[in-house]
Amino acid sequence: MAQSIEAHDLNIYYGKFLAVSEVNLTIAPRSVTAFIGPSGCGKSTVLRTLNRMHEVIAGARVEGTVLLDGEDIYDNRVDPVDVRRTVGMVFQRPNPFPTMSIYDNVVAGLKLQNGRTKKADLDTVVERSLRGANLWEEVKDRLAKPGSGLSGGQQQRLCIARAIAVEPAVLLMDEPCSALDPISTLAIEDLIQQLKTKYTIVIVTHNMQQAARVSERTAFFNLAGIGRPGQLVEMDDTQTIFSNPSDRRTEDYISGRFG
Repeated sequence: MAQSIEAHDLNIYYGKFLAVSEVNLTIAPRSVTAFIGPSGCGKSTVLRTLNRMHEVIAGARVEGTVLLDGEDIYDNRVDPVDVRRTVGMVFQRPNPFPTMSIYDNVVAGLKLQNGRTKKADLDTVVERSLRGANLWEEVKDRLAKPGSGLSGGQQQRLCIARAIAVEPAVLLMDEPCSALDPISTLAIEDLIQQLKTKYTIVIVTHNMQQAARVSERTAFFNLAGIGRPGQLVEMDDTQTIFSNPSDRRTEDYISGRFG
């Protein structure tokens, strides 16, 4: 199920402004890769190019190549909706559909994708997805209740359940713990470790301790200067990035000299 990602000579624009330049990276399947760096350096922008979410912004465009298991997702023959189904996304703040029940939140994407589906099949997907998000035991007796009635950490796990219900190959997570308390953050981090056995996971985080805890590889992004594009400074095994980075800028950021 999990798939590899490669980006080659990736340039990302907002209108005429070059936001991120010359990104080259490889992400292995069934692994966790963390994107770190100061605010405004392009981490989330790069993340959104990996499932073609960037282009929903008016005037935004991408140059270069993004390969998902060898297939260019920006090829004119590729449907971006299919890409976003294969590469799911979990956002910074939990965003369950407020008028929907827990049950309907989980199957919302599946219904959109498949139309009419047997109730028994939906029941199976709901239980499998909620178990996959470590939420089943907490909500199995109140599936008809609104998803918005859950705690923040539970809502985020509900959003993860919704994302995995359509059986993606990749999960992108844009600061998924930034709005959560420490206990909920730990629950999400534990869940990430379990999910990586099935999915390729890329997480943007400002929490360097979190990056060190959950990821096998880390990519450090930085700004070339005020008004200049963001850039990928280096990418390596997480242990190497945090103990012996090859670029002084990475060391300065890790040690807290800036950012």
